Amino acid sequence: MKNVVIIEDDEKLAKLLRCRINLSKKYHCEHIFLSPISFLKTKVKPDILLLDIIMPEMNGISAIAAIQKMHPEVSIVMNSIKDDADTIFEALKMGAVGYIDKQSFELNFEEVFECIENDGAYMTPKIARKIIEHFHRPRVKMPKLTPREKDIVREILNGLSYKMAGEKLGISIDTVRMNIKHVYKKLNINSKGELFRLMSDTK
Repeated sequence: MKNVVIIEDDEKLAKLLRCRINLSKKYHCEHIFLSPISFLKTKVKPDILLLDIIMPEMNGISAIAAIQKMHPEVSIVMNSIKDDADTIFEALKMGAVGYIDKQSFELNFEEVFECIENDGAYMTPKIARKIIEHFHRPRVKMPKLTPREKDIVREILNGLSYKMAGEKLGISIDTVRMNIKHVYKKLNINSKGELFRLMSDTK
């Protein structure tokens, strides 16, 4: 029987989810944690992890890397009220293999988990619709960037830190920061997440 762990700061909801999961003959949930921090302090080893996003101390998306480092084989399914495209894509980019909106109260968890265990990915219809709408949005015209700005943006989008991008391009971290500041101003954005989204809209 596969072990499911729930990380959810709403204890009442977490217990309800546990009861529903335990109706299955293939999956069992014993452990509930109210934050990723409390889970990471234990030796509990899940096969599947149901993870909220908005939580104290550490949010769910930030916790994905730490959880996967400790449990490389775990399958992480996000369970959240946040259903904007940026959050969904960020969670999937970090390594989640499923995304459920909390309004799906009648969800069949055995169906969700079996899909994931068969090398699939699961999204509730509402979440899938959000992703489809994202790709149907009109493409935006990209303001002109300098060659240096384009190089830096490319390396940042490839996952490099400011320091690593600077080392690869042979420039200082301060130069990277200055150019990124100029890029954000030109694009009228304030974060790396917005940069990822904007770049995807221009492809």
